Amino acid sequence: MDEKLLWEKAAAFHGHVCGGLTIGYKASLYAIELLDITFSEDEQLVCIAENDACGVDAIQAVLGCSVGKGNLLFHMRGKQAFSFYNRKTGKSVRLVLKPAPEGMTREESFAYYQSRQPRELFDVKETTIAVPERARLFHSFVCGRCGETAGANWIRLAGEETLCLDCYEAYDRFNV
Repeated sequence: MDEKLLWEKAAAFHGHVCGGLTIGYKASLYAIELLDITFSEDEQLVCIAENDACGVDAIQAVLGCSVGKGNLLFHMRGKQAFSFYNRKTGKSVRLVLKPAPEGMTREESFAYYQSRQPRELFDVKETTIAVPERARLFHSFVCGRCGETAGANWIRLAGEETLCLDCYEAYDRFNV
């Protein structure tokens, strides 16, 4: 594994270099080490990110986790934490960023994260969420009002109409 090449790949994907990208890059390297994984061509590797910050781009570029493939999911908690699952071995790990020194400039923050080994940056914890099922495919339906197509899981019936979530008006007697 050529770490310099992986860093360049992450930076090219993200569009610039920053401390946040470095966090995701270092989390990816640590996940590779701890779970004996490589780039995920399909859904054999899963990442659940607890934020939608810059580091997620590094995880996409380095590990091949993506929303479209169904192996990058978001459990938004505002934490610099990432759970990784290796479906082949059943192993998983949750990496939680340790607090960094306060009062650093952007440049100092970038240098700090770049100069640290992954084990210095992250607490290794057990995953708290079960490995998600593989992505499902859903039948599509045309909304009876707007005419747009939506997957069955996002369709509601209103009388005789089949409606997308944007057109459906939920019935709730308490929140009128």
